[in-house]
Amino acid sequence: MVASLDRSAWIDSAATLPVDTVAPLVGMAPAFIKRVLGSRRELTPVDVLALLDQDAYRETFVRRSQVMDYLFGTAVDDADEDEVVGDIDGHLLLEGNVLDVLPRLASSSVQCVVTSTPYWGMRIYKESKVVSWADGESCAYGHEQTPEGFVRHTTEILFRLKRVLVEDGSIWWNLMDSYNTRTQIRGNAAEALRAMQGKDSKGWADHDARRYSAGHSYLKDGEQCMIPSMVAERASLIGYFVKSVITWAKTSSMPEPQNSRVSRGVEYIIHMSTTRTPKFDKEAYRRVQPALGGRNAGLEADRLSDFWVMPTSSGRNGHGAAFPTALPGRCIALSTDVNDVVLDPFVGSGTAGVSARALGRKFIGVDISPQYLAAADEAISSVPGSGFEFGATAVQELPMTGML
Repeated sequence: MVASLDRSAWIDSAATLPVDTVAPLVGMAPAFIKRVLGSRRELTPVDVLALLDQDAYRETFVRRSQVMDYLFGTAVDDADEDEVVGDIDGHLLLEGNVLDVLPRLASSSVQCVVTSTPYWGMRIYKESKVVSWADGESCAYGHEQTPEGFVRHTTEILFRLKRVLVEDGSIWWNLMDSYNTRTQIRGNAAEALRAMQGKDSKGWADHDARRYSAGHSYLKDGEQCMIPSMVAERASLIGYFVKSVITWAKTSSMPEPQNSRVSRGVEYIIHMSTTRTPKFDKEAYRRVQPALGGRNAGLEADRLSDFWVMPTSSGRNGHGAAFPTALPGRCIALSTDVNDVVLDPFVGSGTAGVSARALGRKFIGVDISPQYLAAADEAISSVPGSGFEFGATAVQELPMTGML
């Protein structure tokens, strides 16, 4: 999108907004805004234009040309009039787009968010829904025209999650990078594998969902997009503490038809919080069973680090992108206590919910697909008991675990 900021419409406006409302849109801490504009609680459009002219300005979830309209024209009201979800018993699964569902959750009600989101331009998910985003784009999440669009939309979701997170809560955001390549977007891993083996007769133009690589402002065809680092940076810009960017070293991964670079065998988990010292139980790494995120003996050091070695899931119940119970289990065990509420805004087949129930936590899952929600409910409900995180009982067979 080629656009520029129209400042003429705002020069004479008398509107004002609190500093804390403006800060996430201009990607600046309130303390830095004070350095630029002096000490004040309310900012005028002229003040905001001055911030947009700073070298320190960075895009968050709307483009620079859209910031004024978003703040002074179409800003989303975060009032909690539509809250319908209070205390829950066990687990609760909600159907819908995450941006529509989040306003239904009570403020400061979630201790931990753990999820694996769709990746940019890599999969067509069942029953994908077109979403209207704050930047004006309408598309299913993960089907954006550019990686920047995906990063903006991810940042918008993270911005909305801040309201429901308790003060000492954590977000664990699992994602993988993509390449800026001209390719068709596949429906599942098996379809991608058949294409790699030369068994797919369709060409790029024959597919309904395609990824373009030409016309980007700087990325070349075949170049890595660096999406995880962009998401981490923007989380910081909207006020999160980026506590760690963790490397998940998978014990197996999809083959890649490439001869000019190394194959990818890792994904990333960004650990974020809204406070410098979130709730964190470091000893859970040694205490919890490996199937639920405890130390993977023989592959991981005794000291908890930012390098996690875990198997991939077998991807049952039609969801090829399920992560192993150990991954969300570790995140949940480290950052919650028994009976705390865990949220997965992209619940898929329910692996995070299985881990949460097995660890004795309450769970809320959101997804657009009734089929995935049904699979998730079955998987979570089949966990034989809860609260056995301390390892006093034998390892129990858990659904969706892949390897134990």
